[in-house]
Amino acid sequence: MIKHCLIVFLVSMIPLVELRGAIPYGVMYGLPLWLTFAVAIVGNMLPVPVIYLFARKVLEWGQDKPVVGRFFTFCLKKGEAAGAKLQSKAGRGLFWALLLFVGIPLPGTGAWTGTLGASILNVGLKKSTLACMGGVLLAGCIMGALSALGVSLFGTVG
Repeated sequence: MIKHCLIVFLVSMIPLVELRGAIPYGVMYGLPLWLTFAVAIVGNMLPVPVIYLFARKVLEWGQDKPVVGRFFTFCLKKGEAAGAKLQSKAGRGLFWALLLFVGIPLPGTGAWTGTLGASILNVGLKKSTLACMGGVLLAGCIMGALSALGVSLFGTVG
């Protein structure tokens, strides 16, 4: 059980996968939904302040580096595009737009992209962390419900 909790925790920290992959994994391997949810939420939220404070600086620094330059440029452009899209659609409701952007479990949305976009838009650490937390909780509820439904239909792995 501890092994699967650790895997849920680590998977929830991976960009683009996050708790969208971690919760189904935990539920599929028979972990209680409440435990999977809690571990995935903590794992998904742990990098958020670090992303906000340092990711943009690191990505800008690494844009022209030989090995990582293309990937860093891709990540920076993805964050800028997400930030611009949020800003254009949200206007004054940026907090709620960020929360929903992070909370709707689709590929390319999540705490990593949302926090990077928030840092590019200079939303503020406290406001962006609270919006991401709300979004991660929403995404966790959606993924928990879908995972529980899937397990009830197909069963666990073992």
